[in-house]
Amino acid sequence: MSLRSDRKYFWTSRLVLLATICSSMADKGATPSSANLSAVIDKFCVSCHDRDEKKGGLDLESINLREVTQHPDVWEKVIRRLRTRQMPPAGKPRPDEDSYKAVLTKLEARLDSVSAQHPNPGRTETFRRLNRTEYQNAIRDLLGLEIEAAALLPKDEASHGFDNVTVTDLSPTLLARYISAAEKISRLAIGTPARSQGGDTIRVRPDVTQEEHVPGLPLGTRGGILIPYTFPQDGEYELHIRLTRDRNEEVEGLKEPHELELLVDRAPVRLFRLVPPSSPKEHETADAHLKTLISVKAGIHQIGVTFLKNPSSLLETKRQPYNARFNMHRHPRLTPAIYQVSINGPYSSKGPGDSPSRRRIFLSYPSNPSEEESCATRIVPTLMRKAYRRPVTDEDLRKPMEFYRQTRVKDGFEAGIEMALNAILVSPEFLFRIEQDPANAAPNTVYRVSDLALASRLSFFLWSSIPDDELLEVAIHGDLSKPAVLEKQVRRMLADSRSESLVRNFAGQWLHLRNLESITPDLRLFPDFDDNLRQAFRRETELLFESVLREDRSVLDLLRADYTFLNERLAKHYGIPHVYGSRFRRVSLGKEGERGGLLRHGSILTVTSYATRTSPVLRGKWVLENILGTPPPPPLPNVPDLKDNTVSSNLSVRERLAEHRANATCASCHNLIDPVGFSLENFDAVGRWRTVEEGKPIDNSGGLPDGSKFAGVSGLEQGLLNRPQVFVGALAEKLLTFALGRGIEHYDAPAIRAIVRDAQGKDFQFSSVVLGIVNSTPFQMRKAL
Repeated sequence: MSLRSDRKYFWTSRLVLLATICSSMADKGATPSSANLSAVIDKFCVSCHDRDEKKGGLDLESINLREVTQHPDVWEKVIRRLRTRQMPPAGKPRPDEDSYKAVLTKLEARLDSVSAQHPNPGRTETFRRLNRTEYQNAIRDLLGLEIEAAALLPKDEASHGFDNVTVTDLSPTLLARYISAAEKISRLAIGTPARSQGGDTIRVRPDVTQEEHVPGLPLGTRGGILIPYTFPQDGEYELHIRLTRDRNEEVEGLKEPHELELLVDRAPVRLFRLVPPSSPKEHETADAHLKTLISVKAGIHQIGVTFLKNPSSLLETKRQPYNARFNMHRHPRLTPAIYQVSINGPYSSKGPGDSPSRRRIFLSYPSNPSEEESCATRIVPTLMRKAYRRPVTDEDLRKPMEFYRQTRVKDGFEAGIEMALNAILVSPEFLFRIEQDPANAAPNTVYRVSDLALASRLSFFLWSSIPDDELLEVAIHGDLSKPAVLEKQVRRMLADSRSESLVRNFAGQWLHLRNLESITPDLRLFPDFDDNLRQAFRRETELLFESVLREDRSVLDLLRADYTFLNERLAKHYGIPHVYGSRFRRVSLGKEGERGGLLRHGSILTVTSYATRTSPVLRGKWVLENILGTPPPPPLPNVPDLKDNTVSSNLSVRERLAEHRANATCASCHNLIDPVGFSLENFDAVGRWRTVEEGKPIDNSGGLPDGSKFAGVSGLEQGLLNRPQVFVGALAEKLLTFALGRGIEHYDAPAIRAIVRDAQGKDFQFSSVVLGIVNSTPFQMRKAL
């Protein structure tokens, strides 16, 4: 028997077993109480075993309820399938809802009881490197310095859906990147002058439409770019602006005079005038004069480059005009656009100035050389305490202070502090989150993590960054593990602006929003797609998640929200009137509206589509994996992809996918996946609402693995909300994976169920789910090697 057949028989046997038990009890009018349910299961298992039904490697004795705790991994799989009503499969006899609940209650109670008596929190890795996002946030909170970690460090590989899981290694190449990053950051934070004038070039994505206002720039302007830039020293810097050009190297959209404004922190600095070139040769120098010297103080400043908006009128056309304007041949730019901005300097440097990073570092500054040592012994330990997330010892101090003293002799006090900071930033105590077993911990025993480890777990979970002074102080005093203190800190941290990391980092990965950056639909079929729409998609979903977090709403509102967040660009795409301007605002929607919760967002619908068409398979898989928490098995090897060019282009996606469902090898999975995706067919590949496809009415009939049938996204949402514990459990699993930096195992299931049960009494408020995770056994405990 093949592996596939083994797996199919393995699950089918259990499905038929539980269905037969519950159905036979229902036929006899019996109530499936714990006592008679146990007896019936035992009796049925024995009878199956007596008939020698041990096919496909399945020993039905293992299903005996009295032995359930010996096979928790198997039974947790059964519970997961029962909870989503995937057992028994469609076409098999199904028990009633009361029988389902009785079976689940019995199995869960047995497993939860054993887990409470013998907790198994699993084991997080001893050494976990800060990933790119955590490193960037840690530098911000340690030094008050905004950096772009993506320019310094390579991308982290994701596992179990998140990029903070596979971060246990540090290859020589990666170490070299961290060393290089530490040198650049130390020099920038101190304000050390470079050996020669340096610079950066910031380029605008080529598919950005620059015909309307850019958020953060003054009203009355259009297009351009807003750049947050950290200047290392007080002094003069040269800015050079380049305009976009077409394939013929001619400046795009420059048909009439325009005015270009340069701003620093929203204050006008220079106004340039652009005139149309009179000959092709003049296009080469059309922007040559767009350069100037500006005088700025050290630190971060907002550099704005934008055009004064000329009056314009609405085009009177039979069709709505396209919003995307960046394609030379299809939809050329109507006005000039910014290609890149280069910043070089400093020239005529006036020293490091009083930047935020220097204020953070130099808590005291020597007035003469005799005070330098005492100042250093205050500065370095303070930085180390924050960076290492714990009190520092004399041994910790020895090396950084040694670097400080050696460099100070040659290059002075500030150079010595820079070298000590460099040593801190490349120390394993900063680059790694280290959790070591207590010295007296016996192998395979369970222990509570220390308050300091708990503080780091909490801060990297909620902020993706290091603990702040208050959290660290509470942990050092040993009070963080007290329930009331811990809850107070969690609520404080959720209210802090740094919890936005849950929006951008956690939700960005859970909901696949990061994938939007690599998505570009076929512009022949979707010519109105540009980066403006891409970013609006992402921002809408982030703002919905943030509203649930900030307002402490029920997490179910992620599915059932009767509001969304729109700007004019996105509202036009959705066909929602009376929304104007670049600012996102909350828009209340009617009950019968086409927009609302996550399943109606253009972001989700686009990342789960192909470039040319929708994909019920990708959408169905996304819902099963991220909303129901029951991902389908991976496709079998050597199964060919669906070839669009082998079927008529006039067929709907549903008709094309019939090929896979007709294949017995594929049908077992696609019969679960496809119906979920079919219910979202009213949304095209870029999330627009539609009622016809290829001239035919959309068939939006769908279903869930529990056998329920419905039509459209409203039916799908209601089907998911009928059993809210399933969605909340799936969300809790994702949050716990993100919080622990490891995949969820079967022994984590009792903790997940406890989180959901506790949150249910509070209407599944976001804070109740987070507090449940923070108070859970996997989060607060660890297993020794």
